[in-house]
Amino acid sequence: MLLLISLVFMGIGFILSSVLKSKFRRYSEVGLQNGMSGAEVAATMLRHYGLNDVNITQVDGQLTDHYNPADRTVNLSYDVYHGRSVAAAAVASHECGHAVQHATQYSFLQMRSQMVPIVNFAAGIQQYLFMFGLAGMGMMKSPILLIIALVAFGITTLFSLVTLPVEFDASRRALAWLDESGFARGAEYDGAKDALTWAAMTYVSAALAALVQFLYLLWSLLGSRD
Repeated sequence: MLLLISLVFMGIGFILSSVLKSKFRRYSEVGLQNGMSGAEVAATMLRHYGLNDVNITQVDGQLTDHYNPADRTVNLSYDVYHGRSVAAAAVASHECGHAVQHATQYSFLQMRSQMVPIVNFAAGIQQYLFMFGLAGMGMMKSPILLIIALVAFGITTLFSLVTLPVEFDASRRALAWLDESGFARGAEYDGAKDALTWAAMTYVSAALAALVQFLYLLWSLLGSRD
């Protein structure tokens, strides 16, 4: 059953990812009136908040954009770094939103960063459980394995839930700055908001999947004690 739940949400995640990529392609064709690239938008936003110690770099891949609090870098994919579109501006400002969170010691970002090592360990345990088929068979018969799985899934579920306010807040900061600075208004702003909303939905789906899996394991553990 746990494997089936995972497969269902993998399907949902795939659909949301496909829609997100479609939105990105669509808004990548809508140019900004000021003609600035994503890297230039990011640099301007960082200067606005006085974050002169945050560097902007280009990374490989598509939609691989992220902020790294360890080395204080805003990492933009090629299409975002060089793109002069609504999509590039939305993604670049969103990642800068994370940099602003870091600078202002946003509590949920700090919590998520502190959880990374233990989450990586818990995710590794989950992989082994699925690899050996314990999630579908033996786990349901062993309270000890159920407890191990419950703890591992509980950690990753908490991480997914903590990620939600981090991502939503970064988008809120990005959209507010794009509007107030005049970088994106009217149709440009609506496009940026639409793109970031669909990006957020991928995190909602991941969090919901983790929560359902955790609750199923909890129900299984309680049922095994009857």
